[in-house]
Amino acid sequence: MTRSFTPSRMVRDLRGRSQRPPLPGPELISLAAGDPDFPTPEHISQALTDALAAGATHYAPLTGDPELRVALAEQMGEVAGRPFAGDQVTITHGASGALAATILSLVDPGTRVIVPEPTYSLYADHTWMAGGEVVFVPHLEDRHLDLDGIEEAAPGASLVVICNPCNPTGAVYTQDELEDLAEIAEEHDLWVLCDEAYDRIVFDGVEFVSALEIPALADRLIYVNSFSKTYAMTGWRIGWVASPPAVAEAVGAVHRTLNGSVNSAVQRAALVALSEPTDWPQRMRREYQARRDIVCRLVSGVENLELVEPEGTFYALIRYGSDVPAADVVVRAREAGVAVRSGSEFGPSGEGHVRVAFSTGRQRLVEGMERLLGVLEEVAAPA
Repeated sequence: MTRSFTPSRMVRDLRGRSQRPPLPGPELISLAAGDPDFPTPEHISQALTDALAAGATHYAPLTGDPELRVALAEQMGEVAGRPFAGDQVTITHGASGALAATILSLVDPGTRVIVPEPTYSLYADHTWMAGGEVVFVPHLEDRHLDLDGIEEAAPGASLVVICNPCNPTGAVYTQDELEDLAEIAEEHDLWVLCDEAYDRIVFDGVEFVSALEIPALADRLIYVNSFSKTYAMTGWRIGWVASPPAVAEAVGAVHRTLNGSVNSAVQRAALVALSEPTDWPQRMRREYQARRDIVCRLVSGVENLELVEPEGTFYALIRYGSDVPAADVVVRAREAGVAVRSGSEFGPSGEGHVRVAFSTGRQRLVEGMERLLGVLEEVAAPA
């Protein structure tokens, strides 16, 4: 007799909160996945081949290749204007591995975690998996931080998590916002986890200020980044987390327990990505800005839709504003031949929105947007 199986509560909850993007078929245009359509720069791919030929086929140190950790520490130190040590850095299985290890290191059952939203869904998912309590704080109408709301939520909390530039809104938080957040964190003794995976994708000359540059955050900042978006290396699965030494030790312990070490040859190629000059990130950024402009122009031509122009990332969060659930709109869009993400995946105030990823070529982007806008025009309520 076959034993019956019931997934754990955690699995059921995760299934209920997210809809994974479908794979694009011949008739389906995917504007759902945050995966750059650019190839990884050739010199990085060649570095992987060279690393394999040189024998990088065995386990790497559990917290990461020492040379790569030092290189990242030096890079962050240049941005921050203060020194970082290599042992403050843990190399992780993408930024996702960094986020999981960090949150599981800091969050016990009942720990309160402040999550300004809409934002990347894994922050809440990891908190719930650890038994923590998520305190959502909606963004302001301009998609920037509601600092008063964060301060109101701060008593009794232990951690605040931000994504800058923000997935899915495209907002780029200002230096003033980050400094005000630092004051709140100091007053209420909060850790600040800042995910800056899109730090090189910023538009219109908007100034990007890293959380590393905020002196008042120095002793309470946990910084996460990735090679995925900057170098079109999503499938390589390599990121990192940097934090004060005591936190770094805990994060490293969790990551090695869950994942083990990151692929040795990939780490050697990542070192080349850091150390060899290339204009690929700038070229990709310019193309993303052109695609952003296409999306904004098309949305502006449809009555009753709202879009706060993204300042960075390659996402646009479109508000259609009716009471049709976003998950249902996603189903209708797929029936029309285009895949997008439900805004409700990114937090409660994402309901009434869909997220578009303009990480695909212009021709497919225009065709996909036309299909999507035909659906949104039918469901949109008067603004």
